Amino acid sequence: MTDAKNRIDELVRQSDIVLFMKGTALFPQCGFSSRAVAILDRLGAKYETVDVLQDPDVRQGIKEYSDWPTVPQLYVKGEFVGGSDIMMEMFESGELQQLIGAEAA
Repeated sequence: MTDAKNRIDELVRQSDIVLFMKGTALFPQCGFSSRAVAILDRLGAKYETVDVLQDPDVRQGIKEYSDWPTVPQLYVKGEFVGGSDIMMEMFESGELQQLIGAEAA
């Protein structure tokens, strides 16, 4: 798992906002991933996505990396934020906008 951890570490550090998800931003493969993308799009955030379905090592490794059992997972400036439910709660309270420095459209 060390190789997967190193790859995940690099992905998390490459961009300010990274969403590990099932599918892509244009074609999410589950409702939770779709909701996470919709929240980030609503905020006008510039973000990168990683399709965990394309790499089984990353799919399992991300769960161990964050100690969080599900995908999607949002990272902002190298820090784990949470999944789509936490993103929705933070969006509704305004915390997510503050965290990523975005204004709701």
